[in-house]
Amino acid sequence: MKFLIIDFLNEGGPLFMYTTLAILITCLILIVKEYITKDESKKTFNTIKSLSLFVLVWGFLGSLIGLTGAFDAISMQGNVSPEILAAGLKIALLSPIFGTLSFLIVRIGILLLQLKK
Repeated sequence: MKFLIIDFLNEGGPLFMYTTLAILITCLILIVKEYITKDESKKTFNTIKSLSLFVLVWGFLGSLIGLTGAFDAISMQGNVSPEILAAGLKIALLSPIFGTLSFLIVRIGILLLQLKK
């Protein structure tokens, strides 16, 4: 199980995947902190909302950069088999999938915080 998660993170591009994971963990910590304490300034709440949007866009940026590199490689090589293209597209989609999943998890946390207030 441990190696499966690490393989997933490495396969999707370590820069984007590990950054997304770090932001997700940070947001979850901030949500718990916000749930336990009452921050009247809403500074932490606004930070969580901003980070959730950032992680969504960050995932799609990783995909766009990966796709650009893949299409450059395809144009230089010429004919590419459908299997190789499909594998490359799968890898390019891991980053936005993880970013979107992280966004949804954090947004559920935000909804819970709003329901608490």
